[in-house]
Amino acid sequence: MTRRSPYLTLFIALLSIGLVVALVTHPQISVQAAIRGLNIWWDVVFPALLPFVVVSEILMGVGVVHFVGVLLEPLMRPLFNVPGTGGFVLTMGFSSGYPVAAKITTSLREQGYISRVEGERLVSFTTTGDPLFVIGAVAVGFFNSEQLGFTLAATHYLSAVLLGLIYRFHAVSGKASTPAQSDKKKPLLFRALQAMHRARLSDGRPFGMLMGDAVHSALQMMLMIGGFLIVFSVMIQLLGALNLTQLLSTATAILLAPLGLPADFSTPMIAGLFEVTLGAKAASEVSSQYSLMWKAAIASAIISWGGLSVHAQVASILSKTDIRVAPYLIARILHAVLAAVLTVLLWKPLITATSRWTDSKPVFQPMQSIGDVGTWTSSLSHSGLAAFGILLLLLAFSFLFSRTTGKSRH
Repeated sequence: MTRRSPYLTLFIALLSIGLVVALVTHPQISVQAAIRGLNIWWDVVFPALLPFVVVSEILMGVGVVHFVGVLLEPLMRPLFNVPGTGGFVLTMGFSSGYPVAAKITTSLREQGYISRVEGERLVSFTTTGDPLFVIGAVAVGFFNSEQLGFTLAATHYLSAVLLGLIYRFHAVSGKASTPAQSDKKKPLLFRALQAMHRARLSDGRPFGMLMGDAVHSALQMMLMIGGFLIVFSVMIQLLGALNLTQLLSTATAILLAPLGLPADFSTPMIAGLFEVTLGAKAASEVSSQYSLMWKAAIASAIISWGGLSVHAQVASILSKTDIRVAPYLIARILHAVLAAVLTVLLWKPLITATSRWTDSKPVFQPMQSIGDVGTWTSSLSHSGLAAFGILLLLLAFSFLFSRTTGKSRH
């Protein structure tokens, strides 16, 4: 049993008491913030994430994850030092956004398909924003530029892949999972189908029970996410009402001065520290006297950081396993730094490349209301296409890797 410092206990107790006092003294602000968080969860997060969580649970029960795992083993193991099933986590994480990757990683760890260290590597680089949020909400909705959207998406996901390559060296002495035994002489596709069939037989649940369990598990996760959204929405509004946000912004501005960054960037950084949407919006509202490149770099860092609200959700999901949260938090900082640096370094080539096939005008109208059914029906189709495209790309690279490795052995 780990001993915890009594000072930490005292700090948490005082923080909790302070939060209660703030709630009592600012009831109207608290209620309005709670309603805002509830609306975001019900109108946006719930319909966008629930189908992906349910489908991922069903795919795991049917054995599709094992099918993909065998196919992607030649790619995921040498590149990211994780089993082939990590390719499924990467696909769903990149296309669905946070915290879906943490949920799937937890399920894989609970079933013993990955080791603790592999779970830490996976959740660290597959926890990203989804393409519709990066391009549609941030670039088009906040910056009014479709062209910027592809730049932000490119740097966000490229930095995530780089983070995965870095994290392959995380705890290299740690225990790795054992690949499923199969006849290497048989074709890769046949072995993948065989692994899927064995996994389905091992699960043994009728499809009706599997569907029910998937919906039940997904609803539990969505309720947890909704609770965190409401709590953090209230906390952020209370911090503003108590002028603590302004105090943190002033302190951040002092820290930014030696780096040569304008003090105006402190406000979006503090907002993004807690919640990614508020931070990205604040970055777009920074004075126009500053270069768009620097505002995009800050926005890219905020998206890659994810916000304490997302981190709390991920920590709650991972708490069911022995996967540690500390490597994930360190990865979020590295991801933010890598994304900002790549945005600055690749700014000119990416803007030049995208300007050839876009006129920098928004092709999606900003949402008139967060409950726009058509908008979020479109979001589901875009996320599904993104998942399918990422999976096809991974499979192509995996077959290329397997053929190259096979030739080098002969």
